[in-house]
Amino acid sequence: MTLDDLAALIATRADADPGESWTAKLLSQGPDKCAEKFGEEAIEAVIEAVRGDRARLTSEAADVLFHLLVMLRARDVDIADVMAELARRQGTSGLAEKASRKG
Repeated sequence: MTLDDLAALIATRADADPGESWTAKLLSQGPDKCAEKFGEEAIEAVIEAVRGDRARLTSEAADVLFHLLVMLRARDVDIADVMAELARRQGTSGLAEKASRKG
């Protein structure tokens, strides 16, 4: 499954019954709740990365990607826009790109 596939799946579930779809339930609770859930999953991934448990980190990373896309959907940000931003940064040193954001 690609990120585009996952984003498309989230889009199809967005209008489902919140009582029958985790995605619809999250989205029905609004962007703040989606962001909170993304943050929780990101912290769990960090914990597993520090612990060094590959299987748990893999599972938590999948949760992070899913909840990132739900959060983006909640704020009407298309994954294609995120990928375009990554493409724009390609070929630029990460250090130079980060320095360009200071100001």
